[in-house]
Amino acid sequence: MSRTFKSNNNVVYSCIYHIIWCPKYRRPVLVGTVEQRLKQIISDVAVKYQSEIQEMEVMPDHVRLVVEIDPQYGIHRLVRQMKGVSSHTLRREFQHLRTRLPTLWTNSYFVATVGGAPLAVLKQYVENQKHV
Repeated sequence: MSRTFKSNNNVVYSCIYHIIWCPKYRRPVLVGTVEQRLKQIISDVAVKYQSEIQEMEVMPDHVRLVVEIDPQYGIHRLVRQMKGVSSHTLRREFQHLRTRLPTLWTNSYFVATVGGAPLAVLKQYVENQKHV
């Protein structure tokens, strides 16, 4: 599998993240039309902030994404935008989300980098730089 790189004016990068977040109290409210609308909102936010969603799955009680983003923008900003815009929009469009939950999302989320060389290989590469 060949790795592709993107660039902006200052950085050449390949920053891919696995992200998971849940509704408040892990309530299974992300179903039917809410699920479809959420996918559309997340995709729109990704396009607006020049990120690329490689995989997206919305389960009744959590959202799971694999997304590539410019490291200068920052993953925390993208997640904050996705959660904020989707919460505001979904709670406005679907009344039952306002009555069942004080807020749509929990404050927390999971994020991990994806791909690249294993840590042990990178450590060995850096350690051996002076001996090359």
